Amino acid sequence: MYDGGKIITGLIIGIGLIAFPIWLNAGKAVKKADPKLPAKEKQCVEPTQYMLTNHMEVLDLWRDSVVRLGDRYFISFDGKKYRVSLQNTCMSAECHPKKKEFCDECHDYMGIEPYCWDCHIEKGEKK
Repeated sequence: MYDGGKIITGLIIGIGLIAFPIWLNAGKAVKKADPKLPAKEKQCVEPTQYMLTNHMEVLDLWRDSVVRLGDRYFISFDGKKYRVSLQNTCMSAECHPKKKEFCDECHDYMGIEPYCWDCHIEKGEKK
């Protein structure tokens, strides 16, 4: 081992660089996402637990039914009829009007950038 000192030094520096983020965040609490749910409504278009886990599938279903089939209405599990619209149903004044307090809260926590906002804009926002 002619260059043993250089190898050991390199390994120590490499391990230190890899472990640095862990040491930097050790003991810090991660702020859990806490989206502001609507005060007036008791339920979303589907039950809360279902929407927490499947909202993207619901939005994809809505997109496909409007764009491909021209169907603008959605019948929920409980039989209630909703107009299919991200901005006028989901983000209406009665439900989730503030994107930053609802959508962004969870998406930022999870590190996700949904492609919804490639086409849709928040009310009052200019693109």
